[in-house]
Amino acid sequence: MGRTLATLTIVALGILGSQPVIAQPYPAKPIRLVVPFPPGGSTDIVARIVAQKLAERVGQQVIVENRGGAGGTVAAEAVAKAPPDGYTLMIASTSTHTVAPNVYKLGYDPIKDFTPISLVAASPYVLVINPSIDAKSLQEFIAYVKARAGKLNYSSAGTGSTTHLAMEMLKHVAGLDIVHVPYNGNGPAGTAVIAGQVDALFGTLPSVLSYAKSGRVRALAMGTPKRSPSLPEVPTVAESGFPGFDASLWLAIMAPAGTPAAIVDRLHQEIVAAVGSPDATEALAKAGAEPVTSTPAELARLVREGVEKYAPIVKQAGLKPE
Repeated sequence: MGRTLATLTIVALGILGSQPVIAQPYPAKPIRLVVPFPPGGSTDIVARIVAQKLAERVGQQVIVENRGGAGGTVAAEAVAKAPPDGYTLMIASTSTHTVAPNVYKLGYDPIKDFTPISLVAASPYVLVINPSIDAKSLQEFIAYVKARAGKLNYSSAGTGSTTHLAMEMLKHVAGLDIVHVPYNGNGPAGTAVIAGQVDALFGTLPSVLSYAKSGRVRALAMGTPKRSPSLPEVPTVAESGFPGFDASLWLAIMAPAGTPAAIVDRLHQEIVAAVGSPDATEALAKAGAEPVTSTPAELARLVREGVEKYAPIVKQAGLKPE
């Protein structure tokens, strides 16, 4: 009897030991949200707002990791090659997924190597200048630059960034000769204008809004077709004499390709709810960003169309893949 019981016990343990381990519900540990630019820029500001609300919803930390370099492509490549388990995400942007393919020889495919989840925000670009420059409007600034052709300069978040191309668009339509000085991110580019190291920046609104309101930079024109509620007194480039001008930024959450559908569905649900929460909506609005969400399919289409949109703009700026 004793031997039989012992034998049955061993057999039972063997059967239990052969059963698959039940997976823990996602997420079972902190999530890493990679920001492809240094702290202080619009991408970083939006990422931290979304990360905080997302963490509250999923019950795990969402750790923001800044990893700048090469117009955001260093971080994008790292995320593309990360395990597709839902624990490494990226805040992608117009720059990393629609401009970069036209500017850099990438180690990733912006479409095939990522799983789109949702848009989180949109923001206009705004032309700001150092207050020492004697110009109170876009037309006055254009006249000021033309009188000093080749002698003034402007900063950007890096060669081939959307801040670079926004100014190149303005240079083209207004016939300006102004020198490009690339920086590593929107934060440093804005600081350079404040310090007087450069004269102007066509920057993202979240990264320069507080400086514009405090008078440390002077905002001259919005790049979007409509004025921003954050700076309603600032006219658009379009209404300042250049109809059809449109420069804006979108930000989205993406995961590596191959991320399980169940995890994508959970993240999409929680991100949409997080961005739509009153706290996040208010925080994004104060930062100069508009809360925007999408389906994964809508985001994928936005990327494809964006790559096509920026191809002629990059060519016009004379940029070649690096």
